[in-house]
Amino acid sequence: MEQILKYFPELTEEQRMQMAQLDALYRDWNAKINVISRKDIDNLYEHHVLHSLAIAKTLHFKPDTKVLDFGTGGGFPGIPLAIMFPEVRFKLIDGTGKKILVASEIAKALGLKNVIAEQRRGEEEKGKYDFVVSRAVMPLPDLVKIVKKNIAKQQQNAMPNGLLVLKGGNLDAEIHNFRRVVEVIPVDMFFDEEWFREKNVIYLPI
Repeated sequence: MEQILKYFPELTEEQRMQMAQLDALYRDWNAKINVISRKDIDNLYEHHVLHSLAIAKTLHFKPDTKVLDFGTGGGFPGIPLAIMFPEVRFKLIDGTGKKILVASEIAKALGLKNVIAEQRRGEEEKGKYDFVVSRAVMPLPDLVKIVKKNIAKQQQNAMPNGLLVLKGGNLDAEIHNFRRVVEVIPVDMFFDEEWFREKNVIYLPI
């Protein structure tokens, strides 16, 4: 939790309380339904919450922005972002019902009124969104094919509508077809922990 306050000291009292609750909530749910590897639960704030919030460092969403979290798993990056941006509307989707149950129940326990979580595959999602966010669910070209139908035409943020994806490792092959427009933003620009080296936010306007 200290890591969150280190990089986001401007959080309100309510946001601090919500962030603090994540540890107990995820430990409790993870004991019933495994959404985070057992070895990694002790690194919840660094590897999952703070990692998700690299998107918040990349773009400050304006109120009433609509964001789709594609393949949210147990709620990342959607739930930390929903805490950070209470006036932004988030829809979390995943094809696995158990994972969506966890994300939905945690959002409810935190009192997040700006989150809807539904079991749904990306191909089935019909809504329009300013941004689609995701965490390494599939290669970028495959993801673009599925979600380009979901990107709204009307713009309201400082960056044009599109994809904000958290990915690590060598991305040359994945971004090759988009190299004229894609931005690769190293996460270690924002956070100085060793774990964030070679982790990136990929921004692709669509």
